[in-house]
Amino acid sequence: MAQMNLPRVLLGGLLAGLIMNVGEAALHAGVLGDKTGVLYQNLNVPAPTPGIHLAILIAATFLLGITGVWLYAAIRPRFGAGPRTALLAAIALWVMAHLWSGVYLGSGYPGIIPLHLAWLPVGWGFIEAIVAVFAGAWLYKE
Repeated sequence: MAQMNLPRVLLGGLLAGLIMNVGEAALHAGVLGDKTGVLYQNLNVPAPTPGIHLAILIAATFLLGITGVWLYAAIRPRFGAGPRTALLAAIALWVMAHLWSGVYLGSGYPGIIPLHLAWLPVGWGFIEAIVAVFAGAWLYKE
């Protein structure tokens, strides 16, 4: 069994994280931007300032990309290299990150978080995780 190539996990993970960050920016600044602004107005709370909050989200998304490629590398000896294994890693990542957040927001805050704000990112994240992990897996070599 080959040793995991950690520099390639990091390289592929950074690419995956970049793809996810671009996707998240398009989703939250573009697709959901106005709807999120309305939610803040309805709740009568100020919208967060981008500063530290944005930096934390960007860093966490890069970490998510690295985790996805690490997961691909970890299961690759059992399932083999290639798109099927990348898909399995992407679905696992999606379940742990995106699906969980939809359940948490949709069920944990009913009446506060509108369902479309809880669940649209889950669907978006499914595509995003697949594209990102496939790209990162493409860069990964043992």
